[in-house]
Amino acid sequence: MQQYDLETDGLRGLNAALQAQAAEPEHTAWEVLNPRGSHAIAVGLNAPLDVTVRGPAGYYCGGMNQQANVRVQGSAGPGVAENMMSGRVIVEGDASQYAGATGHGGLLVIKGNASSRCGISMKGIDIVVHGNIGHMSAFMAQGGSLVVCGDAGDALGDSIYEARLFVRGSVKSLGTDCVEKEMRPEHLDLLTGLLERAESDAKPEEFRRYGSARKLYNFDVDHADEY
Repeated sequence: MQQYDLETDGLRGLNAALQAQAAEPEHTAWEVLNPRGSHAIAVGLNAPLDVTVRGPAGYYCGGMNQQANVRVQGSAGPGVAENMMSGRVIVEGDASQYAGATGHGGLLVIKGNASSRCGISMKGIDIVVHGNIGHMSAFMAQGGSLVVCGDAGDALGDSIYEARLFVRGSVKSLGTDCVEKEMRPEHLDLLTGLLERAESDAKPEEFRRYGSARKLYNFDVDHADEY
């Protein structure tokens, strides 16, 4: 395993070394020491690397990830795994605002709680939160799945398109055009796989499913007050 000490060698050198592996993956396993909440750790990766961050990370850790597995052994600041395309990002603590925002693919796992706007404008990413999520999560979510093993805050799924939302606990309120939906066998199968990949022991049958009522796809004067 290749070790990199952020305290002595700096962030710019770390990301340059990791991104260089896309051309010639000489070292596939990396350990990042002394992160101390540094921003933009392991961003823009495009190779099958395993990166372990030994401590808390700041803004945008694992952003724009492709192929890599990034594990944060602590909490993460705003925008973890933002615009992720593929691969996996695991946060062993809590995550701040807009975790997984605009993500197109891959899997984001948060083993603690996530703050507000988790999964905002998600476009295909799968997000599993072992704890609770804050308000306005999955706002304008277009694709992918958001799985919440705890509770959800206000305005869940506001202006949602075709993303799938699964919540085991309570939902403080649903956003505009978000409704509870029937949990069919194919959804239980999907949820089973996501929970297994996220190392969660929650049972699929304990969840409820939410999604779009599809009233806001096209402007309708009869629903003008809802826009």
